[in-house]
Amino acid sequence: MVVFLAKRIGVILLTALCLTLIVFSLVNLKPNLVKLAKEQTGSRITEQQVQVWLDQNGFNRPFLVRYGEWLGGAVQGDFGRSSRFNAPVSEVLWPRLWLTAKLMFWVMVVMIPGALLIGVLAGMREGSFQDRALSTIAIATTSTPEYVSGVVLTVIFASQMVGLQWFSGSATSAADEGITLYNFALPVLTIAIYGMGYIARMTRASMAEVMTQQYIRTARLKGVSFRGVVMRHALRNALIAPFTVIMLQFPWLLTGVVIVETLFNYRGFGWLLIEGAANNDINLLLACSIVAVVIVLVTQLISDIGYVWLNPRIRVSG
Repeated sequence: MVVFLAKRIGVILLTALCLTLIVFSLVNLKPNLVKLAKEQTGSRITEQQVQVWLDQNGFNRPFLVRYGEWLGGAVQGDFGRSSRFNAPVSEVLWPRLWLTAKLMFWVMVVMIPGALLIGVLAGMREGSFQDRALSTIAIATTSTPEYVSGVVLTVIFASQMVGLQWFSGSATSAADEGITLYNFALPVLTIAIYGMGYIARMTRASMAEVMTQQYIRTARLKGVSFRGVVMRHALRNALIAPFTVIMLQFPWLLTGVVIVETLFNYRGFGWLLIEGAANNDINLLLACSIVAVVIVLVTQLISDIGYVWLNPRIRVSG
């Protein structure tokens, strides 16, 4: 296991280095730097004044030198200064990331149990009416994007158009005043509904496959009840594939929250990323990108370790 972890961590570090280099090169393209110079000094400046500004701020130095300085500062937690918020990036980033972490936590609390329940109930009796009905619901939720379900939920439950003003609070108040059922339910449901269908379908397929295995038939012939077969023998093996899918939801949530946080004006990580892109805030975009890369790679490592733990048949070799 030690060799396995060492290899995985080595791959993670190499991947992170390559991805940060690509992102750094993209945000430091010449048109972006010229646009930044004009935004900071005035759009009517001449080309010569642009070059003077770039020289003064170190953007005309060799690319690898600037990348090395940025990477060294990022490793120490120094991401530079945000031009959009006129403050150190770390002071802006971490509070917004914490707000998104709270949103993601409650999404997982709602999404994972609901998806597993739907998938297990559908896969227990493949081809039954119960299976077809639950599978249809799962497909419908997965095929509905967040910006559609978010608008529909808002119209039904939070607007005066329909009359069911159950959740009239906005997600902005959740970020500013604290989380309550009224101001946090719709953002959580919007993200959870979309991801729930995909996990449910994977769980259903895995459960249906497990229920056809020989050891399940043997357990039934020995007189074990159907409920006992599902709980003792089928459930753990059926959750191996969905576990990997669940861990992969964390990277997807980073993109999902961009849409939902913008839709509900929830000022978390996704909202911050949009603000950085809209205002060409290079340091903020770089910080958001490296955080996203770390989250994706760490969740992938946890997924690999969990898969090995759930499936003893996999041998971890050196």
